[in-house]
Amino acid sequence: MMSVPGIPKRSRRASARARRRELAGRRDRVVDSTALARGGLALVDDLGLGPGHTVTSYESLPVEPPTEALNTALVAAGMRVLVPLTLPDFDLDWADVRDPDREPLGLDAVGSASLVLAPGLGVDGAGTRLGQGGGCYDRALLRAPGVPVVVLLHPGELLGAADQPLPREPHDVPVSGVLTADGYVGLPVTA
Repeated sequence: MMSVPGIPKRSRRASARARRRELAGRRDRVVDSTALARGGLALVDDLGLGPGHTVTSYESLPVEPPTEALNTALVAAGMRVLVPLTLPDFDLDWADVRDPDREPLGLDAVGSASLVLAPGLGVDGAGTRLGQGGGCYDRALLRAPGVPVVVLLHPGELLGAADQPLPREPHDVPVSGVLTADGYVGLPVTA
């Protein structure tokens, strides 16, 4: 699927950011954090992942779905959790979340993941992810072919059938699901 005519990505991002600020202000971060941890553990269990597997995640900003409890729960379950380090060229290096110094592991470390938990501003029903606009994850996901990509969102940020689909460019990697505090939703991956 190519870019959908209509509202360009820049406008969609601005509107998604405004909506996110509004949503985040109404959310209980402690409740959401616990729910995301529970949902994330159920997801890795459903995927057959456990001790010794690698999962990527990230360290959330205040308006993003909270990832601290999720990251802690994944580590406690015996998984290696990698978090991104954004480089000046907007590519992503990776570090082990347990490493307080965040020593870079290299761009290709994402390729060792069995699951990618990624940030986003929204996802549509076809698995198109709206990111922040730097292309960081678009580049990184090419280094993890075939790995399920699940975007963490606030409830209400997964677009419904009545919403206009997100623009998809040739470099956009479709995602396989969305995890919110309300649970997991699998999506059909379309190229």
